[in-house]
Amino acid sequence: MEINILKQDGSDSGRKIVLNEAIFGIEPNDTVIYEDIRSYLANQRQGTAKVKGRSEVRGGGKKAFRQKGTGGARRGSLRSPLLPGGGTSHGPQPRDYVVRLNRKARNLARKSALSYKIKDNKIVVVEDLSFTAPKTADLLAVLKSLNLSDNKVLILTPGTDRNVFKSGRNLKKVAVLEANKPSTYEIVNAGTVVLLESALPVLETSLTLETKEA
Repeated sequence: MEINILKQDGSDSGRKIVLNEAIFGIEPNDTVIYEDIRSYLANQRQGTAKVKGRSEVRGGGKKAFRQKGTGGARRGSLRSPLLPGGGTSHGPQPRDYVVRLNRKARNLARKSALSYKIKDNKIVVVEDLSFTAPKTADLLAVLKSLNLSDNKVLILTPGTDRNVFKSGRNLKKVAVLEANKPSTYEIVNAGTVVLLESALPVLETSLTLETKEA
């Protein structure tokens, strides 16, 4: 499988790069994509929400109402969930929301997400960006040349590139990550994945190594 390499001005460089069929050409597995995204989103939750139950609120030491003659049920404490200021019944308590998924499944999910993207022509390979300093306008100009200025874009770099990262962090629809770090959620959530030319081998190597280790 081959894909054209584009220049920063959006024109064709006349060169092609070969994509690994074992990563970009597999039959996508919707189940593991769902499970991995579910795990990713669940793991973002802090799990610190808490309300006070009946035993934790103040008050309720004296008898709140007379036993008979009120026309209602007996309520022996002001801490009752039935009264304003009382405890809360079955409210949230601190808990761990972590959903674990084994590495082999996460790896398959990322490959499946990338395979969907390439089938939908939502992966673009661009020559490496060489920004001498962080400048949002420069990155925006590149995206406009690629007709991606209005899209959700995930830019994958071969390594830590502070100039590119800082150029994109003020753009709401742009995310910049190292090629070996995107999650399934981040790939699926992006409208288009922009791969810098030297980032492709890094991405493929990270997925291949994980497969062998698994």
